[in-house]
Amino acid sequence: MAARKIVLDARIDEAIEEFYAKTSTGKKLAQKSKGILVFPSVGKAGIGIGGEYGEGALIINGKKVQYYATAAASFGLQLGVQTKRQIILFMENADLNSFRNRKGWEFGVDGSVAIATLGAGGEVDTKSLNQPVIGFIYGNKGLMANLSLEGTKLTRIDKKK
Repeated sequence: MAARKIVLDARIDEAIEEFYAKTSTGKKLAQKSKGILVFPSVGKAGIGIGGEYGEGALIINGKKVQYYATAAASFGLQLGVQTKRQIILFMENADLNSFRNRKGWEFGVDGSVAIATLGAGGEVDTKSLNQPVIGFIYGNKGLMANLSLEGTKLTRIDKKK
């Protein structure tokens, strides 16, 4: 169990470094944020019915304070496999506290997130810069494309030291 936590922690750190390398604007936003939720690898697979799952951590003031699992199900025309990284920035204490005070969280129900898109040179679209919760999805590898977090459920998980 401890080995899995060590591997997850290393992958989280790697995802943050990659994110900072991709976008200086994202890095500046992350440094201003009240908390950063990082999922270094979210896998998605589907043949008509799809599902996705990943594990990550909430980071506040540079420390991993709680671990989370992300999961979602989808229905409809889909075929393929995909992995992606997700980083969610909580820009306001009220939104961070609301997230932390719930046992579970579903995007689109318990809160919304503005998905930021990266342009040429790693610049972030300006319409998402002033939102209270900003999400970045990057590193897509695979055949499916879905840049939405709607319906995604987050649940606290226990990772032993």
